[in-house]
Amino acid sequence: MASPAEWLAGARPRTLPAALSPVIAGAGVAAWADALSWWRTLLCFVVSLALQIGVNYANDYSDGVRGTDDDRVGPARLTGSGAARPGAVKAAAFACFGVAGAAGLVLAATTAWWLVAVGVLCVLAAWFYTGGSHPYGYHGLGEVMVFVFFGLVAVIGTVYVQTETWEWGALWGGIGVGSLACALLVANNLRDIPTDEAAGKRTLAVRLGDQSSRELYLALVAVALIAVFGVALTTSWLALVGLLFMVVASKGVQTVTTTKNKGPALIPALQQTGLAELMWAFFVGVPLFFA
Repeated sequence: MASPAEWLAGARPRTLPAALSPVIAGAGVAAWADALSWWRTLLCFVVSLALQIGVNYANDYSDGVRGTDDDRVGPARLTGSGAARPGAVKAAAFACFGVAGAAGLVLAATTAWWLVAVGVLCVLAAWFYTGGSHPYGYHGLGEVMVFVFFGLVAVIGTVYVQTETWEWGALWGGIGVGSLACALLVANNLRDIPTDEAAGKRTLAVRLGDQSSRELYLALVAVALIAVFGVALTTSWLALVGLLFMVVASKGVQTVTTTKNKGPALIPALQQTGLAELMWAFFVGVPLFFA
């Protein structure tokens, strides 16, 4: 039986900025629109965090039973290492999806019932990333879904359940957060190209190859930089404080561009990119509270 520390590690705490960031950015846009609701923001945090942890456990389970995690570069996984029974890891994933669904139902009931359909799509996307007989994460579509669900849907959804209106700042916020969430996944998959190729996991990094994946990482950071200006133009110039995210993002860029080897040498890029995403959301979103 896995220890509490192993279960915590299995939740992959380093990925949680990808769940916090869209809600922070969305709350900032909602505040700028004079529609901020703290309890709705809190429920958005619950939905986003539960989905992120759920997809992490689901990924652990699905990759583990397929044997993809038998030879890992990064931290050991619960299923692949044998620390926990596959059924227990799967149950943990669906428990998290249940928490996200419960919080999402409250938001839908107080906003619009069609949001239930969006929530169902989020759960399906989380499970079929590596689950099912044809997981889209094994066919190079992981980055697309991360951009859509942990970028656009998460930020725009956070804003909509509070304003119930369309806000262009939410779109730009989703683009910025989504681009860095994608960059985080690109860095992760760049690190894992050799082991993923051996396991038959055709991620986008495997399909593009080493050099093109590094170029994609740079392009995604550039999109996030442009998105800061997009938010500022559609909300307040105070959002330009978000340019400070480049202080950390530049370190990730340096790691990805100068570390020519794959494997452990690229692990720092994951932390740097995750922190850059959190800084983007914080320095773009929080100043909008005072706009």
